[in-house]
Amino acid sequence: MSTESFAKSGEPVSNTAEPDGELTFGVRGLHCASCVNTLEKKLLEHPAITTAIVNLAAETGFVRFDRHQLGSSDIFSIVQAAGYTPLELNGAETAQDDGLLSQRNWFIFSLLASLPIMLTMGMHSNRAVMQFNLLLATAVQFSAGLIFYRGAWSALKNRSTNMDVLVALGTSAAYFYSLAAYFGLLGPHREVFFETSAMLIAFIRLGKYLEARARGKASEALKKLLHLQADKARLITENGEEEVPASVIRVGDVVLVRAGDIIPVDGEVLEGGGAVNESMVTGESLPVLKKPGDQVSGATISTNGVMRIRATRIGEATLLAQIIKMVRDAQGDKAPIQKFADTVSAWFVPIVLLLSTVTFIYWYSIHSGNFLTAFRYAITVLVIACPCAMGLATPTAIMVGSGIALGRGILVKKGSVLETISRLNVLLLDKTGTLTKGTPEMTDLVPVARSVDPTKLLECLATAEAYSTHPLAQAALDAAREAGIEPGRAEAFEERGGFGVTCSYEGFQLAVGNERLMTELGIPLTPLVKKVAELTAAGKSLVYVAAGNALVGVAAFADTIKPGSAKAVAELRRMGITTCMITGDHADVAAIVAKQVGVDTFEAEVMPDRKRDVVKEYQNRGMIVGMVGDGINDAPALAQAQIGIAIGAGTDVAKETGDIVLMRSDLMDAVRAIAIGRATLTKIKQNLFWALFYNILGIPVAAGLLSGYGIHLKPEYAGLAMAFSSVSVVVNSLFLKRIEKTF
Repeated sequence: MSTESFAKSGEPVSNTAEPDGELTFGVRGLHCASCVNTLEKKLLEHPAITTAIVNLAAETGFVRFDRHQLGSSDIFSIVQAAGYTPLELNGAETAQDDGLLSQRNWFIFSLLASLPIMLTMGMHSNRAVMQFNLLLATAVQFSAGLIFYRGAWSALKNRSTNMDVLVALGTSAAYFYSLAAYFGLLGPHREVFFETSAMLIAFIRLGKYLEARARGKASEALKKLLHLQADKARLITENGEEEVPASVIRVGDVVLVRAGDIIPVDGEVLEGGGAVNESMVTGESLPVLKKPGDQVSGATISTNGVMRIRATRIGEATLLAQIIKMVRDAQGDKAPIQKFADTVSAWFVPIVLLLSTVTFIYWYSIHSGNFLTAFRYAITVLVIACPCAMGLATPTAIMVGSGIALGRGILVKKGSVLETISRLNVLLLDKTGTLTKGTPEMTDLVPVARSVDPTKLLECLATAEAYSTHPLAQAALDAAREAGIEPGRAEAFEERGGFGVTCSYEGFQLAVGNERLMTELGIPLTPLVKKVAELTAAGKSLVYVAAGNALVGVAAFADTIKPGSAKAVAELRRMGITTCMITGDHADVAAIVAKQVGVDTFEAEVMPDRKRDVVKEYQNRGMIVGMVGDGINDAPALAQAQIGIAIGAGTDVAKETGDIVLMRSDLMDAVRAIAIGRATLTKIKQNLFWALFYNILGIPVAAGLLSGYGIHLKPEYAGLAMAFSSVSVVVNSLFLKRIEKTF
């Protein structure tokens, strides 16, 4: 890719694997949305840090900073000082797996320790049983429950509150009250409920384990990418073939790839060939045939044949490494709707603490209830409240949505794009390379009379064009090859720029070129004037073929419509999106293409800066505008549009500027990207609704407001409900995967 291009902000974008002044890292110890807010604020307190984004679902942090004032080790120190554990991305996946195993083990331990307490709840008069329960409850409280104390201390130290504060307060209140009652410090016959604190911790640990498992499924797409890289390579040396670690390959080295091998580097095929499965990169299921001179990507799989490949890009510069970085950036980005959740989360825990206090006062003082009843209601309010669900609502949906897109060869470079694209009103489409194939093809070969053999006519055309580099000449040769015709051996070859080619073949003087060449040579075009008028009206380019002094035929060429373009435009219109084709081509050609693909409107003969102006004009009308393009001249418009969609087969600068990259160069993938964006936004809204609804409904029940109807909620079951609210949000996001079946 290019090292610099237009960015949304108007600033150049670096294209190194680790952009200057940017750092993405793993974070352990994030428990809820309040943790996210705390860490972001702590990072932004440093004057050298301009951007800080922490993702709860992916457990990652992204920082943009002044490298002259700050280093990655300094950033890690800030994260540690805030009470969290920073990790290098390479080790984050292993740490995530270890964390999941740890969550499972702590849950099993706390459950096994809590069950005996639950089973002996009615045996409070038995001193030996109570002593045993005290030991078990103490073990759970200060082992499995220790993580909540650490998290609460870190939050309070940073003058903030989080879920750990609520859990630590709730479990401590139950445990220490029971401890005081056990030793008779609260008077005779006070009830002991060690089961509450122990089961609370067990249930919350269960929720955290299930949540971690679900979050792991949400990030499966990225994990699959990380496992694609080849470990070994067959390096060609002076002494022959040598198997080496893929990491030691350098640019310029030649590697041997056999059938079934994972291609270890991005490179160029020097010798041999075969079919390569590129589905992991492009989403295309059919293998692609490779021959000498073709480019191959690392992590793709050779399905047959033997190839010698010269390495052109290695390590962080490979296509796979760049895709992994794009996916990480997208999953770490915040959608605009996340700001609502962040605002609510900032006030959530303090409000819950206030409600818990009000609940206790109401039941103990105003309602004249006993202390234990008021105390239990207050604990229940503390533990049922869940800021985690709101913190997970947006990032989990974005992780799943971007993973689905990746599986179809659609690279989403920023998570916020999935929300923005769902609101798209207008999609501007470049013609060449987007709606059309971008290269001319021979569409018609018309002999001047029935006596002229079409096969011989094509042979003469290919023979004359064999030494020309003109795009129409190459298209003629391709057509001949497809027909199984090989060019003959021409003599006295002469290529005349702006006119065509003349040569001698089988005793005839051949002239192949445009109308000006025919006029100069005095060759009349009258026999084909009617057919020529039809082909010209269809916007096709013509190449005449003359033998001696007579016209023998004409070939017509056109940049043909891609097979899926018309279907994609129809789908866009069905989705309520206005389509507009923009091209620098002549108006007559543009009108024909516009009619064939069915766009709502088009604008022809436009310069690159005019494309950007068209985007602005729609934006000034209050519309959300997307732009699809593949060339350098599309880059300004791609940058100006709210959503820039770059065709993957296009130039590097277009891919660098776009917010979304379509690896398969299929316009239907733009339709799929919009569908995924809409489905993702729907899931985010559902998640936020259920997270808020859960708390709005759960807190009054926990506070005992429905006790008049006989509805009560024990603190431990409130903890279980809190734990499962987070799980439900993640599982709801995973339902997004159903959209894959609609493609």
